Parts: sequence; C-alpha cells; structure tokens
Amino acid sequence: MIKEKINVLVTGCGGDIGQSIGKILNEYNLINNLYGCDISDKNAAKFIYTNFFLGLPCKDSNYISNLEKIVEEKNIDFIIPVSEPELRFLSKENINKIGNSELIMASSVALEVGFDKLKTADFLKKENLPFPITQTVANIDSVEKFPVIMKSRTGSGSSTVSIVRDNDTFIALKKGNSDFIVQEFLEGDKGEFTCGVFRSRSGIIRSIILKRELMGSFTGYGEVIENQEISQLLQNVAEKLNLIGSINVQLRLTSKGPVVFEINPRFSSTVRFRHLFDFKDVEWSIEDVLGIPISDYRESSVGKKLYKGFNEYIE
Repeated sequence: MIKEKINVLVTGCGGDIGQSIGKILNEYNLINNLYGCDISDKNAAKFIYTNFFLGLPCKDSNYISNLEKIVEEKNIDFIIPVSEPELRFLSKENINKIGNSELIMASSVALEVGFDKLKTADFLKKENLPFPITQTVANIDSVEKFPVIMKSRTGSGSSTVSIVRDNDTFIALKKGNSDFIVQEFLEGDKGEFTCGVFRSRSGIIRSIILKRELMGSFTGYGEVIENQEISQLLQNVAEKLNLIGSINVQLRLTSKGPVVFEINPRFSSTVRFRHLFDFKDVEWSIEDVLGIPISDYRESSVGKKLYKGFNEYIE
C-alpha cells in the first residue's frame, strides 16, 4: 500500500547538491517529514532542513548501524545519499536498502562505470559510442600529441583536471599521481554541455541539455538548448547502461559530433535549475520507486538561461 505522504532523509546534505535537493523537497507535496544530515554543521543546510542533524562519515564503522537506528526512530521511507564518498561506498558494498528504507540513487552499472573515468571511456568504446581516447598514466612514457587532459581516474570536480601542453608538465604531473588518466583533448568551439538524464524502471527516458560556462568547478551560467544528435546520444547511453534513476553526462560538441567525457552517476549541481526548467528528476525518482505514474515533462524550456547565485544565512 502506498502511503500518501513519505518521510525522506537526505544524507551529505551540506553541499550544494544536498541544499538544492532540500529546496526541491520542501516544495514537494508527497513529503511528510524531510530530514537532512551531514558530517558538519558549518554549512547552510541547517537553514534549509528543519530537521537537520549531524551524521557519521561513511568510513566510520558505525555508519550503517547509525543510519539503521535513524531509519527506525524517524520512520524513514527513503534515503537519498548525495555525497560522492557515500555513493562510492554504497556502490562498492552493493547496498540499496538500509533498515526498512530504500535508497534512491542510480543503478549499479551506472555507478560502477561513472565513478571510474577509464571505465567510462572503455564503456563508450565497447558500446560503439563516441569516446575520448583514454589511458592510464602508468601506461604512457611520453605523449605524441599535445594538448591532453590529465585527471584523477576516480576523483571528482575540476581541481584534479589539467590541460597539459608540453612534455615537462606531463612528466611533473605523472610523478606521484599513479591514479591519473591521460585523455584526448576534445577540440570544439561549439562548447561544453552538462546534461541531465533520467530513466525509469519501465524504460521512460528524459533528458535536458545545458550549454554551460564554468565558475570554478561549478556551472556558473547555462542555457537550455535543443540538439537531436546530443539527445539521441544521451538516450543511447541510458539504454546501454540499463540506467534506472538519474545521472549527469558531460560532453563536448566536436567536429565529429558530441563526445561524452564524463558520466556522473548522481544528481547534479544543476539539479535545482533543472527542476525549475521542469526537468524534475528528484521527484520522478521518488515516484518511480513508489510505483506511481511519473509526472509529465513539459519540454518548454529551450532558450531559458541559468545564473548561479548565492544566498546568505546568519544566526
């Protein structure tokens, strides 16, 4: 029997994604009680989540048992894990339920492929999808053609990403960075795109394409665009991954067409903007797990723009 209202816990809610999800769920009519926890209270999440509390890091031996206790005490129906360390841990341990609470996150293959940038490139190649030539740094003594991209195979964000234009820089970065990959630099003055992709358990696929400009490691500006070639590629990626849930796909539009260079198997930092553009993948994910009809998607946001802003909170 489906409950009219549900209790949801968002873990790792202190970051920008967790705060954005909190704003979405505070307005969602299926929510009874919304809880949020983070390993730190020195963030603005406590102003967004009325029921905010400190949690344990996933490396703590009591991480799961602590969540089981919270699920029972608060009668939590669903947990949305947000932080990448948590998602990596839960994926590695093949955990999709804690106590009586089901986890809302991308399906296992998407997690496995997306959290390893070499596996991402290998997956694309295997499935005959456009891919950037990618190798581990340990397998390369010298680079034949510059520039190349060097980045952590398993890291997230842009802090570990470098455009390398000469051999001296390559050798310097190679030292002490054995987990790095060397990736083809994707030329293309047509821009970089961040794309939301959702696929339901019944196979409904929805996507949104944002042409973006970065502000640090985040999308600071973006515009919703329409591109059938990109849309078809996103559909192919979702199908080949046998995706269930929501992911974020990053690509560049090159002379040979769109090429994916990263798959983030989680809700994106643009999740709130996408929600305002009617791409409501957080709500759809909850509806899908509940087994109720997925809300309609009104694809009417082409040309709309997003601008990353800031809120101030004091106490």
